Amino acid sequence: MADKEEPKKKQNTIKQVIQIFRYTYAEDKALPWLCGSVFVAPIIVFVVLGIVFKWSIIGWITSIILAIMIGLLLATMMLTNRADKVGYAKLEGRSGAAISVLGNVSRAGFNFPQEPVWVDPKTKDAIWRGTGYNGIYLLGEGDYNRVTRAMDRQEHSIKGVTAGSEIPVYRICVGKGPKQVSLKNLRKTVLKCKSYEPTHHKNRLIAAIHPRRRFMLTKTELNVLNERLRTLQMKNGMNIPKGVDPMHPQRISRRAMRGR
Repeated sequence: MADKEEPKKKQNTIKQVIQIFRYTYAEDKALPWLCGSVFVAPIIVFVVLGIVFKWSIIGWITSIILAIMIGLLLATMMLTNRADKVGYAKLEGRSGAAISVLGNVSRAGFNFPQEPVWVDPKTKDAIWRGTGYNGIYLLGEGDYNRVTRAMDRQEHSIKGVTAGSEIPVYRICVGKGPKQVSLKNLRKTVLKCKSYEPTHHKNRLIAAIHPRRRFMLTKTELNVLNERLRTLQMKNGMNIPKGVDPMHPQRISRRAMRGR
């Protein structure tokens, strides 16, 4: 059974790479030349080195194999990078694009529900709320000033269920404005969000050496926080107009966009 499954996995991987290539090539006609160039480059380098240093037959064989492997790696990286750019370009400006980018983030306990916590039925501005071990995330799309005012109200509601705690709330507005985060940098921005809290050491020397530590929720604390926010959303569910589905227009293959 294992022998049958392995060929199937290899075939699926090859089909997936071909699918990603076709998806990207439709928008990026320079893709074959770029992938071909980075694939051939290490082979040329190794050939030159072999001629200069007069390698033996075994040296030539091992070097060419190594060069081909490096070339395949570089070509794959190039394909992934170009696929990302094409995917982000297609999502840019669409309602719900931000949550599409973060919907598959699973590291560090991140949780970004698809349903927004606030939507303006006229402008289609929207806010999503996510959580992670580092705290709470408010992710906004639309006009910066309108979204910021809505985030003020959302943060006030959050403080109502996290009273007495120091859980940080990170506010990220997605867009092309000066105070907004571009779609392609969104994941990186979320992963970089960190907060620190004082250590409150009784020993003055230790307090001077280590005055603060990074804020981190435990798994239990994160589960409790998610339950409280879920309850809050159920109470405030009437704030989201019925029939509004900002996720519907942009259901694009994330696998293809991420190059996987």
